[in-house]
Amino acid sequence: MEKLVSICIPTYNGAEYLQETLDSISIQTYRDFEVVISDDASKDDTLKIVEAFKRQLDFPVRILHHKPNGIGANWNHAIRHAKGKYIKFLFQDDVLMPTCLEKMLKVLEGDKNIGLVASKREFIISKDNDDKTQEWLDTYGDLQKHFSDKKGDIVLTSQVFKSKEFFKTPKNKIGEPSVVMFRKSITDKIGYFDESLKQILDYEYWYRILKYNKIYIIDEPLVKFRLHHTQATAQNYMIKIDDYKRYPELLYKDYFWLLNYEHQKELFFEYNTFGKLLKKIKRAL
Repeated sequence: MEKLVSICIPTYNGAEYLQETLDSISIQTYRDFEVVISDDASKDDTLKIVEAFKRQLDFPVRILHHKPNGIGANWNHAIRHAKGKYIKFLFQDDVLMPTCLEKMLKVLEGDKNIGLVASKREFIISKDNDDKTQEWLDTYGDLQKHFSDKKGDIVLTSQVFKSKEFFKTPKNKIGEPSVVMFRKSITDKIGYFDESLKQILDYEYWYRILKYNKIYIIDEPLVKFRLHHTQATAQNYMIKIDDYKRYPELLYKDYFWLLNYEHQKELFFEYNTFGKLLKKIKRAL
């Protein structure tokens, strides 16, 4: 019998924190789920840990071996092999609160127009973090701070794209993959994660969902998000991978008619052939 939720865990050399991540699955109050682990040829003890985890449990755990081709490819590999109605990502260094699945599932099962549910998150701050950690928390600790100064859950619609707040930092208004759950059927309409992206591929995907479905933000931390120097975001920063330069052009290409007039005008003169010509003429006058 197929499970309702697929917990997808993409792994690569994640042995340091992985056991705590897996333990948080075992104590979920909701139990109708499978675990899909897609491993990108780890060279540490990641596979030993997940194999031991699999032997101990009464719920299905499938371990997939994936040829490394970027983080997006591994995420997509896990989704394609998931059998559940809902996809719940969990990264190898993050932790689920015991009621995470139960509360997210309640939202999705209660309204078919909601395509994705996310939650607030707590932070696990590793000892190796430096003084910039607080700076990061000040900027990215509350991703929805521009939308509401009131307590309570938030429902986002495509009207978000027209708001001035949409272009403000943080660009990710939803959350990291570990804090979301979404309907697998959405992939039939919008496809999978853009594997050419390295940093913004998560919220680029959330916004594709938001074009067609509502997104619900639970005003409660249901996930613990770990901050440490070896996580993918930090590594991408160190090797100067920067998707942010592509972000405005993606908005022009895929969201132009959903944006407000001021942002449409700005993107038109920057990326439209005729707009760039007009801009050049205007400068020459």
